[in-house]
Amino acid sequence: MTIISSEPINHTCLKRQNILITGAAGRIGSATAKLTWQAGCNLLLTDIAQEPLEALAEELAKRENSSVHIICADITTQNGINDLIKEAYNLLGRIDGAVHSAYPVSKGWGSTFEELTAENLHQDLAMQLGGAILFSREILRYFQSQGGGSLVHISSIQGVQAPKFDHYCGTNMNSPIEYAAIKAGIISITRWLAKYYTSQDIRVNCVSPGGILDAQPTSFLEKYRQSCTNIGMLSAEHVASTIIYLLSSASVAINGQNIIVDDGWTL
Repeated sequence: MTIISSEPINHTCLKRQNILITGAAGRIGSATAKLTWQAGCNLLLTDIAQEPLEALAEELAKRENSSVHIICADITTQNGINDLIKEAYNLLGRIDGAVHSAYPVSKGWGSTFEELTAENLHQDLAMQLGGAILFSREILRYFQSQGGGSLVHISSIQGVQAPKFDHYCGTNMNSPIEYAAIKAGIISITRWLAKYYTSQDIRVNCVSPGGILDAQPTSFLEKYRQSCTNIGMLSAEHVASTIIYLLSSASVAINGQNIIVDDGWTL
């Protein structure tokens, strides 16, 4: 259980910023929402899962001097993305930063390489990588109109290097090839977008987290820990703190970068 401090974290360079977070009911999205809330930001949280989104908003709305808005939305479509950004603008007046942590998956997500179907593959590539491209286009178009903004994407260590397949032996877990392709693509579009929007006070970066603790088998956790330096599997808060840094003016000179947060797994 995550305990939220009643005292704001020390991110004065982020205070009173208006932040849009997609996939806000997920592990990374919700952890980012809580830390940006502690930093004094006004939030627009969106997710397709209405119940956990409402619970998160209720928890955060108890803080004074900051506002929390929620929109239950499906942003796997162009219309859904357009409607979200339009409503975010109506509610906040200005969007200073956005975190795209939405993670839509097909019914066949997690299948082995041998059992992968064309239908599920196409759907996952379209929703995750295609959705990230379309969301980027619309939010960055908005940033252009207001004179700047910061976008943070979520990639993965699996987009940086090949999985350590021996970690999965003896478990029912696997590392989907399409996940690696999607996450490598996220890093690529981050660089492309940062360069494309040169000289417009727009920044696009991404974070590549290591594995996040989520009731994985003991055998997997032990092998994973041996590949790391100090911690092993991460908490979502480890990742969220880096996202906040990239949203803030403290990272004004960082653009088009992929920040790896993995306790040395990729070394």
